[in-house]
Amino acid sequence: MASWKMKSILALTLALALAVWTFGPRPAEAVKRGGILKLVVGSKIPSYDGHRETTFGIIHPLRPFYSLLIRVNPDNPQSPTDFICDACAGKVPKPTDGGTKYTFKIRDDIWFHNGVKLTSADVKATYDKIIFPPKGVPSARKAFFTSVKSVTAPDSKTIVFKLKYASGAFIPALANPFNWIYSKADLDKHGTNWHKKNINGSGAFRFVQHKPGAFVEGKRYEKYHLKGKPYLDGYRAISAPKMALRMQAIRGNRAYIEFRGFPPKARDDLKKALGDKLRVQESDWNCNLLFTPNNKRAPFTDKRVRRALTLAVDRWGGSKYLSRIAIVRGVGGMVFPKHPLAATNEELKKIAGYWPDIKKSRKEAKRLLKEAGVNLNKTYIFSNRGVDQPYRVVGTWLIDQWRSVGLKFKQEVKPSPAFYASLRKKHDWDVSMDFNCQSVINPLADVSKFLSDDVSGNQYGQYQNRKLDKLFDQMNRASDVAKQRAFMREYEKEALETSAHQFITLWWFKINPHRSFVKGWKIAPSHYLNQSLDQIWLDR
Repeated sequence: MASWKMKSILALTLALALAVWTFGPRPAEAVKRGGILKLVVGSKIPSYDGHRETTFGIIHPLRPFYSLLIRVNPDNPQSPTDFICDACAGKVPKPTDGGTKYTFKIRDDIWFHNGVKLTSADVKATYDKIIFPPKGVPSARKAFFTSVKSVTAPDSKTIVFKLKYASGAFIPALANPFNWIYSKADLDKHGTNWHKKNINGSGAFRFVQHKPGAFVEGKRYEKYHLKGKPYLDGYRAISAPKMALRMQAIRGNRAYIEFRGFPPKARDDLKKALGDKLRVQESDWNCNLLFTPNNKRAPFTDKRVRRALTLAVDRWGGSKYLSRIAIVRGVGGMVFPKHPLAATNEELKKIAGYWPDIKKSRKEAKRLLKEAGVNLNKTYIFSNRGVDQPYRVVGTWLIDQWRSVGLKFKQEVKPSPAFYASLRKKHDWDVSMDFNCQSVINPLADVSKFLSDDVSGNQYGQYQNRKLDKLFDQMNRASDVAKQRAFMREYEKEALETSAHQFITLWWFKINPHRSFVKGWKIAPSHYLNQSLDQIWLDR
């Protein structure tokens, strides 16, 4: 079975590598130092705290200010298994004690931007905040570390993670790009909320200024621990929520790259206008849009009504249409579609909402709504994020899909900060757009989005389902891939059909056109990965 698992991983790595293509070969070139990278960001910043946020809106402008314990290899970001040390020394360590103990040595040459030396105490404080947050302190990825029993720092250069059980999900979880290392002194002095509005990292760039709604500016950190880097003098992350403005900025050379992604037509228009002045990189994307019913708000307290919502949606037909105008493409379940743990099309088509006969599906949806006594004269609230791609496009499509079974929704589009406040705290919606966009392809952790709300850390449907919690634990403890896959299918069916808590629309597809003089950056299967900017240079 171990051999089968290794073959699956190798097959996935090859498939991901083949998913990337560019216009023309790119020979090795001599690096040039200097220059300011101008990038456009299609989202506002809800807060500065990477441990609580889940949006690219903070990764793209703020990730370069911070270091991680480990990160994906920037020269091989498509690989789901290639990780290198950042704050740790040497190579990523192998586990001991039957796979339940990981011991990292911390580099001795890292300094926070305020002049304080980084030690293992800072790494411990960081992961304590992420894995064991105090009551009331949000941690969007705490469920990624359910296998962790303790984090200790026996000396200033050593950090030890002790696991409850061996888990292949642990190392990929450590490489998550939101796991920014914070200063213990900052946490002790200012508290766990300080990083919402303040920045003190040890990354390749120092914070200069943030003009809300305009830009974030960073400059090269001369004491950066990766010698010779960064190559850039600095960068400016320009806020441009509307896609048309981001396109115009790249076309007019006011910005050089957008790291999130453009739809196919935008790519084609830019290529037509700029020719060989533009390079394009493309990849499958470990990200999907969800729609989440408010499980505590009538009539969506009734699972029949929630199930009717998913039965109304024609994913197979929608994929063909939306893939031409939006950054969505693949039909899939909970797991990144090309991963060995993902459901096959035959398995998917047995789940409500994925039936190939949409007429049959919508007939069943109408029956369930009638049986539940739903008031079809009432207009319900659909909350959506004010980002063009793909939120507003897919949101408009969803409302039309629900109209086909008699459900009327009013779409309330909000800027990112207001959208997150509504999604996480106010719960003033009947159904909300949501997303499960992950970085490293790590399904055993990625599907934690569907756990009970007191376990997940980023589940906003306001439900508790202890069967899901138990299945997740069993799946993560299973060492046999076949058993993991069986648990995943049961977990998927429970969440998407039986209890019908929240639902996936389509998986995304990543298209990154950028000015051809931007060098050193390689596309990853996530818009969160490979964003330290320390390897980028400008050939000007």
